Amino acid sequence: MASVATAVLENARTATSFSRRPVPEEVLHQLYDLVKMGPTSGNCSPARFVFLTTPEARERIKPSLSVGNVERAMAAPVLAVVCHDPLFFEAFPRLGVDPTLREWFAADVGLSEETSFRNGTLQGGYLILAARMLGLDVMPMSGFDTFAVEDTLLAGKGWRANFLVGLGYPAENVPHPDHAPPRAPRLSFDEACFCLS
Repeated sequence: MASVATAVLENARTATSFSRRPVPEEVLHQLYDLVKMGPTSGNCSPARFVFLTTPEARERIKPSLSVGNVERAMAAPVLAVVCHDPLFFEAFPRLGVDPTLREWFAADVGLSEETSFRNGTLQGGYLILAARMLGLDVMPMSGFDTFAVEDTLLAGKGWRANFLVGLGYPAENVPHPDHAPPRAPRLSFDEACFCLS
C-alpha cells in the first residue's frame, strides 16, 4: 500500500507537459470506473465529467480560459471538466439511497448545492489519484470563466463546472522523481493539524 501512496502522491508531480500519445476512450472509461467507487456522503455521487478529447473540443472553451492556462489546457491530450449536478438526488432510487432523502434535498436548494459541490470536488480528487494510478499525468487548473464554460458545454444539463484537469501520458523529457527539481514546500503537521483526545 505504501508503494501506491508513494507513486500517486509522493513521487507524482503536477504535469507541465504531456506526451503526444493519445489517451484512448477506453482508458477514460477505466478512469471513471475507478472514480465512481470512491465514497461520497450517502452514495450521492454528484460528480459529472466532460472529457474534451480533440483539439476542436478544447478550442470551444479556449475563450473561457485565463491567459496563463490557455497554452497548458490546449496542449493536454484530454481536458476534463470536473462538474457537479445540483439535482444529484434524482438518481437516488437507482443508487440504493433511502428514497425519502430525495424529497429532503429537493426541498432545500442550499443543502443540495452544498452537498453536490462538496462531494463533486471530492470525486474530482479521486479523478486525479485514479488517473495517476492508470499511468496518466495530471494538470489540475482553475483560472477560467465558470459561467462561460457552463454556457458553452453544459447548456440544458444543469451541471455546474468546478475545475479542469489536463490528462495525458507523461512527456518523454520529464525527469525521474530522483532527478526532478525539489518539490515546493508543504505545511508541517503541526501547522495544518491538531489532535483532540
